[in-house]
Amino acid sequence: MEELARITATVDATVSGWPDWIGPVIALGLTLALSLVLHAALFWAMRHFSRTDSGLLGSMVRRARRPTRLAFVLAGLAIVVPRLDLPYRWQGWLGHLFLILSIVLIGWTAILLTRHFSDRAIRKHRMDTDDNLAARKFVTQVRVLRRAAIILLVIVTAASVLLTFDAVQEYGVSLFASAGAAGLILGLAARPVLANLIAGIQIAITQPIRLEDVVIVDGEWGWIEDIYATYVVVRIWDWRRMVVPLSYFIEQPFQNWTRESASIIGSVFWYLDYTVPVQEVRAKLEEIIRDSPHWDGKVVNLQVTDTDKDTIALRGLMSARTSPQAWDLRCEIREKIVAWLQETYPEALPRLRGELAMTTGDGP
Repeated sequence: MEELARITATVDATVSGWPDWIGPVIALGLTLALSLVLHAALFWAMRHFSRTDSGLLGSMVRRARRPTRLAFVLAGLAIVVPRLDLPYRWQGWLGHLFLILSIVLIGWTAILLTRHFSDRAIRKHRMDTDDNLAARKFVTQVRVLRRAAIILLVIVTAASVLLTFDAVQEYGVSLFASAGAAGLILGLAARPVLANLIAGIQIAITQPIRLEDVVIVDGEWGWIEDIYATYVVVRIWDWRRMVVPLSYFIEQPFQNWTRESASIIGSVFWYLDYTVPVQEVRAKLEEIIRDSPHWDGKVVNLQVTDTDKDTIALRGLMSARTSPQAWDLRCEIREKIVAWLQETYPEALPRLRGELAMTTGDGP
């Protein structure tokens, strides 16, 4: 007992010599450390005793890890700070910090919930099928509106944090008082960003383009790979990527091959000699197309579309379920018809004709 009393007296004597701010700082540090330890222990237990490595629950847990860490810290501060004998200035700083972190936590949680519920809705629609028009419509709307909502939440959260400072509030009042010139300058500076954001909302509602739509933009053929808040990524057929502003698809003309359905009609042209038997070519075309796995069973036709002094133009029409399949079908039919003509009717391939004329002159 005497030894314990001596140790206690030594500690009291040591602590009594410390500045007044050391005790609150130690208490705040211990609170922060304890909050982080409790948070880590909770998530360790969730991973260890429940299956949260995959699926929507796992995604939710992974996304909630950082916001809940901040929530634990705020909860610890809310419990400990009122019980500390802090100077008035410290109380003001900590109160302001607590308010800022609370606003950030609310905005962060709103963004987290927006992403979680949008992913949950998208998960029910499969886009890896041939007939995926409804899924592409829904997923496009959800993704574009989600990105617009997240941008709006970030702006509102940042504005709310800034408005907690007196200087920003005073500047905002003065800016509102001179809203004429300042608003005009701000509007001109933000015009490209605002135009793309509004175009994104228009695209989500009217849907001139959707994810995995086949489009031709500036003469380039490709697919809509992703739609972001201010731009669209087009995956070109040779794996290049074209980045196009969202406003382009509202203001400029472009081709969309899958606007209503993925099915498309392809055409193949042959320029042949006048001696070609058109009826037999038509029968052979129908035979080859019906045996092709790329044909969707809808359209097959052969027509004489043009003539000139040397050849006639035959156009074959054929349909497929998707534009890539239509491309493969066209290449297949073009190759097989040419091979069949070379083997069966070589004289029907294009030829140049000449005429020899004999002339007689006056004799001696």
